[in-house]
Amino acid sequence: MTTMLPIKHVTKHRLRSKSFVFSIVNPCSSSHAACASLAASLSPSTPSTSNSFQFTRKDVVSSFKTWFATRKVQLDPLVNRIYQLLTASADNEDLSAALSALSLPLSECLVLRVLRYTATHRDIFSCLKFFDWAGRQPNFHHTRATFVAIFNILVRADHKPIVLEFLDGFRRGVFLHNVRFHDILVVGYAIARKPQNALHAYAQMRFIGLDLDSFSYHVLLDSLVEKNYLNAFDIILRQIRARGFENHATNIIVVKHLCKERRLEETEGFLNDLVRRGEGLKGPEVSFLVGALCECFRFERAVELVKRFGSSGLVPLDHAYGAWVKGLVRGGRVNEALEFFSQKKDSEGYCMSSSRYNVLIYRLLRENRLQQVYDLLVDMNESCIPPDVATMNAVLCFFCKVGMADVAWELYSSRSEFGLSLNHLACKYLILTLCWDGGVVEAYNVVKSLVGKSYFPDEQTFRTLASALCRECKIDEMIELMHLSVGRDIVPPASMYDQFIYALCQAGRVQDGYLVHGELKTVAARASYVKMINGFVKSGRGDIAAQLLFEMKLKGHKLNFPLCTSVICCLLKMDNSRGRFFNLLEMLTRCEFPCRVYNFFMEGAARARKPDLCREVFELMQINGVEPNLNSRVLVLRGYLRSGRISDALSFFNVVRGQGLECKRLYTTLVNGLCKCNRIDMSLGFFLSMFRVGLNPSLECYELLVQELCSLRRYQEAIRIVNAYEKMGRPISSFMGNQLLQHSLISPKLYDTCVYLRGVGEGEFSANSTLNLVIGAFSGCLRVTHYISDLERLIEKCFPPDIFTYNLLLKELSKSDMDKARLLFGRICQKGYEPDGWTYHIMLVEDTEVFMDGTLGGSASGGKLNTYKELCNLANEMGQLDLIYKFMDLANYQASLNSKRGAAFGFSKIAKQAGDALKPYLRSLLPRLVRYQYDPDKNVQDAMVHIWKSLTCDD
Repeated sequence: MTTMLPIKHVTKHRLRSKSFVFSIVNPCSSSHAACASLAASLSPSTPSTSNSFQFTRKDVVSSFKTWFATRKVQLDPLVNRIYQLLTASADNEDLSAALSALSLPLSECLVLRVLRYTATHRDIFSCLKFFDWAGRQPNFHHTRATFVAIFNILVRADHKPIVLEFLDGFRRGVFLHNVRFHDILVVGYAIARKPQNALHAYAQMRFIGLDLDSFSYHVLLDSLVEKNYLNAFDIILRQIRARGFENHATNIIVVKHLCKERRLEETEGFLNDLVRRGEGLKGPEVSFLVGALCECFRFERAVELVKRFGSSGLVPLDHAYGAWVKGLVRGGRVNEALEFFSQKKDSEGYCMSSSRYNVLIYRLLRENRLQQVYDLLVDMNESCIPPDVATMNAVLCFFCKVGMADVAWELYSSRSEFGLSLNHLACKYLILTLCWDGGVVEAYNVVKSLVGKSYFPDEQTFRTLASALCRECKIDEMIELMHLSVGRDIVPPASMYDQFIYALCQAGRVQDGYLVHGELKTVAARASYVKMINGFVKSGRGDIAAQLLFEMKLKGHKLNFPLCTSVICCLLKMDNSRGRFFNLLEMLTRCEFPCRVYNFFMEGAARARKPDLCREVFELMQINGVEPNLNSRVLVLRGYLRSGRISDALSFFNVVRGQGLECKRLYTTLVNGLCKCNRIDMSLGFFLSMFRVGLNPSLECYELLVQELCSLRRYQEAIRIVNAYEKMGRPISSFMGNQLLQHSLISPKLYDTCVYLRGVGEGEFSANSTLNLVIGAFSGCLRVTHYISDLERLIEKCFPPDIFTYNLLLKELSKSDMDKARLLFGRICQKGYEPDGWTYHIMLVEDTEVFMDGTLGGSASGGKLNTYKELCNLANEMGQLDLIYKFMDLANYQASLNSKRGAAFGFSKIAKQAGDALKPYLRSLLPRLVRYQYDPDKNVQDAMVHIWKSLTCDD
């Protein structure tokens, strides 16, 4: 088969290039295997499929369209014209005028043709519009056949309430004179699966001497089987036989009834009696029995029946085999069904109907056996079996399952060419796949276009689509989706409203989010409150943020320091800040542990640089009988230090110390605060006081003192503090070690200080001796044999290295040998460290080639744009010098430094990974990208189009 062969190549390509598809087809495979497969597909030894993929994808779409077009659909020009008017006219008056202008030869036959054609397009609303219009025409009255047709259409589309409402109105209306009035009631209730109502209408007509005809009796009998009305079934069956209405349909319903009751031996006996009486079997009778036997796992008996009835010639062989395949599938024995079909096809040339193929295909889709699904589709095409609507829907499901959303979308977009109307399963798969593949707007458009055709997503699909719209901040589409759900009496859950509010705040529409929140009577999620509060804080509306904070607490959500302090800081920037501040304090102290609330407000006042207000709250809590805890005192002390009020901080500390409440945490706060205020000598004094009162300073105290002393070039005191820390039996932290190494790169004085202190007997420890050696190597005063490897081992003996440590190593090594620096960079990545912006800055020099020459085009000034220097120039033109660091920080740099000058890495990949970091620069970056798309060089055009799509794919 030539027309569908390309899909094999496309499937292989996509399975390798999409890890989630790989995991679907091979659920037991690990992510490592998926990555290995991807690497294999991109390796130089493997022939590249990237060039052929675009061709094969288009070829696959074309081949399936061609196969779909083989479906023989007789197009009735008149009926098609009526359908176009039904779908185009929104106003009833315009529709009535347009249909009347056609001068239709209105008859029962024409109405049935229009209803049948419209129903195949799953356009229930158009069916109802035409049925209503036809019933209002002066020379036409609906017949039982037209009523039965519209009832069946509505029930199949899950609009049973409309049928019941119509029948109730019909029963109370002006149609009592109609000779077939009671027939329509009985048949209508039977089709709507309301046999009790149908029996009531039947009893009324029998009471007045009327009776049903054969058709109506059989419709009623079948509804009794569906709802297990056993006694009524026997009565109606006797009535049918007494009136001589018994026929082939009666036998099928009886077999269906017996099978449903699991009276299988009785069913087999009934069929044998029919055979002995010479009555031919059409096939459905055997299908019901074989299916029931398979559901009861009596497969051997089912095989015997298939062989016996098939060989007898009383049942069509194709039907007997089809019944067996269907029974095996429903019994869960799909492998046996496939094997049976293969054997019969090879030995007898047996070819299943499209409906039997569909049974197999849908079961295999359920089990994710996608290769076998593809084989069956190919077999159908090779056997010249035209696909029906169910088959075309299965094809869409198949492409969605393998992750080829683009192919599925193209087939869906071309559905009018071959009369494809999606079923619920295909709609669900298409919507979910588009959401997962980044086509959330297309997924919403699918829902929007199918809502009028009796489709609305199930709960899971609806939640997934709504979540995707909120995640992508597609606010307008989300509003329309909410309206569509409310219009169908579907109430979205509170969690969905929370996501919607969150998305509104994320999009900067905080006021709209607040309005939606105000209309809800349910308790909003904590995340929604936090997002709204942060949004109002950012917009300077601290009053609304404070109201939401209070409401959040009333609803039972827990408050935390960052959220409360941000609201308090915002209030203190508004007019009448003092009044707003104490009003919120009063409200929150009513519903929260008072000491915790006072601490919130002291922290907020301290962050707002209002230490007097912080002290006032501290005094107020004591006046109100709330005992301050240690955290309260720390917050007051920190408030003074943050504002540079050193004397007040020392005064407050002395008051607390006079009360005998000094502790390690208060000392730590004071030492660290004085360090940050550049009062290093005072900080050292209190640091030493901690030892005198028997307190051990925290690691943070040591680190800040070492940092400040090194920055002031007071290296002797810094080394003494490190030695004191080691004497306590504690290992040097990465921060302290990095500070010493960084300053050894700046000046050799640090190493000279180490040598001096060692000479006077202050460096007797082995760890410190090793550290002295490392400092000497970094300062250039000592040489190490195998420089980098030895330095790494020595550093690991002194303190645990981190990415900052390796950056220092890279900086030192890049001065002499960039090749070795690149090797070290590779080892850093292998060890699991994440390179940061400084790492890339160290590795990139001005002439490092970041982009291949000619890949990106020129800068705004006309120069080339392929090296680090030119990229900096572009950032400078845009007035955003830090843009270059955002690019470098978000790039996968390991792949860019595998050669001496650095291989080019794709700008689009960097831009796509940059995400939110690029948003502030899009206004100035996008116009330049637009200009580059019209570069005379075709390669530049292609590259820029790809970059443009990477940046604008979600907008």
